[in-house]
Amino acid sequence: MRTIVCLLISNCFMTYAWYGHLKKGTADTPLLKLILISWGIAFFEYLFMVPANNRFGQKEGYTPFQLKTIQEVISLAVFCAFAIFFLKEPFKWNYAVAFALIIGAVYFMFYPSK
Repeated sequence: MRTIVCLLISNCFMTYAWYGHLKKGTADTPLLKLILISWGIAFFEYLFMVPANNRFGQKEGYTPFQLKTIQEVISLAVFCAFAIFFLKEPFKWNYAVAFALIIGAVYFMFYPSK
């Protein structure tokens, strides 16, 4: 469970670092300033991402493939909420279909192999 919580927190920082500057009103901000701000935010992402993958994930029995799959699903879920509530982007039906297909991929990633 610590893995999931750390990945969720990490992805909140990551999403803001990568996409926060897309909010209206930052178009005139110098690129170097945006990059430095994003790096500063990404520092906090790594404070949670590294332990989630390296310490907690292995101890909780996840394989590297499973950890990456969990991270991607959390990343997409966090981005979806961010895009809707922060960037004011509309959610379309084809996004829901795409997310459903991703959930299918998660099912097969965790399906017990023989």
